[in-house]
This record gives sequence, structure tokens and C-alpha cells, in this order.
Amino acid sequence: MTQPDLTANRFTPGTFAPDPRPSSRAAMMIAQTRLELILLLRNGEQLLLTMFIPITLLVGLSLLPFGDLGDDRVDKIVPAVMMVAVMSTAFTGQAIAVGFDRRYGALKRLGATALPRWGIIAGKSAAVLIVVVLQAFLLGAIGFALGWRPEPAGLALGALVIALGTATFAAMGLLLGGTLKAEVVLALANILWFVMLGIASVVFASDDLPAAVNVLARLVPSGALAVGLEDAMRSTVDWFGIAVLAVWGAVSGVLAARYFRFQ
Repeated sequence: MTQPDLTANRFTPGTFAPDPRPSSRAAMMIAQTRLELILLLRNGEQLLLTMFIPITLLVGLSLLPFGDLGDDRVDKIVPAVMMVAVMSTAFTGQAIAVGFDRRYGALKRLGATALPRWGIIAGKSAAVLIVVVLQAFLLGAIGFALGWRPEPAGLALGALVIALGTATFAAMGLLLGGTLKAEVVLALANILWFVMLGIASVVFASDDLPAAVNVLARLVPSGALAVGLEDAMRSTVDWFGIAVLAVWGAVSGVLAARYFRFQ
């Protein structure tokens, strides 16, 4: 029996061109950012923190007669709610997500892939930044409907302050979520959220605070971001608050890079 000629079934040389090499850094970064963004937007608890609570605060505090904020109350409330949104997304939500990713082994498996450590952290940070941008547009639109009329220069300065605040709180969230157990992270992140919210509200609630109390409140990231955003919307720069945010962000980033654990 004649054997079949196997060479007759071969494809023409050049039909396939295997190119076994890793994806580019940009491709890995985009893929990881997309994954993290989808996970953020699918999480009901995250949406509660990032969208519903800030929107409820903005509408409620603007329309209901809480506190003595004067006739231009919406001009004070919008920066304050922006601060809450940034803190909720970049710090609390980020810390809890990272903590439970470590607990369930998701970060351990990511660490075993070709994706480098910087890619994981950068992807998470980029997803947080995208969500913060969406928040800023949404809250800004609602604030505009409620009578908020910032100057263009103030919006530009506010965007820079929000970017710095996002980086600072993201570094703090990565430090907390990447070093402690998930249950501890869940409790501590929520406690710190309430504490920092209370400190920031003290700065906004009264214009006649003692100088020492005002300085102490602004040494906390939430207080620094709140005052920095309020001043930015008036087209002025709060250099003290900028310095405080930069120091908190730098220290948290260095500690997170050193002590971050994948499991």
C-alpha cells in the first residue's frame, strides 16, 4: 500500500509567521487598566462610595438648610463633595479592593504572570483616575444645575488639585490594602473615611476656627484637599495644602512600594 505524501499538505512557506514575544508595556497597561475599570464599575459597594453618596451629599446639602453656609452655599459644597468623591474612590474603595484581591489570591496570580508589579499598580491607579474624572464631570454638571458658576481658571486649578489628591489617596489606599489583612482593611478604611470626613467638615463648617485647630485639620489629607479645592475654585493656590498632599503622597508611595505584598 502506497503511503500518502504528507509534504503535499503543507502550507505555502510564509503563510504563518509566529512572533513569540511579550506584549508591549503600553498594551499591558491598557489591558490591566480596562480590567480594573470594569471591576470597579461592576462593584455595587464601589458605586455606592463613588457615585451615590457624593451625589446625595451634593443635592441634599445644596437644597436643604443645613448649617450656616451663606448665600453661596453651593460654591462651598461642590469642592467639599469633590473631596469626598476623591477620598472614597482613591482611598477607601482602592484599599478595600486591594485587600480582598490579596485575600482571594487574585494579586498572587497576577504576580505570577508576565505583568510586572508596576503594571499592576499603574493599572489600578489609572482605573481610579478615570473614575475620578467621571465623578468630576458628573458632580460638576449637577453643581452647575444647582447654580455653581466657577471661573475657567478655577476649574483648571481645581483639576490639578484633584489630580494631586487622587495620587495621594491612591498611594494611601495601596499602602493600607497591600499590607494588612482584608478584614482589618475593611474596618480601618471605613473608620478612616469617617474620621477624615469629619476633620474636613470642621474646616468647612466654621470660618472662625482657632488658628491651631485650622492648621491641624489641614495637616490631614482630607482637610488639605478640601481647602485646596475651595481656594482653587476661587483661582487661588493653597500652597500649604499642596505641600501637605505632596508629602502624604510621597511617604505613602515609598512605603507602599517597599511593603506591598501580593498575598
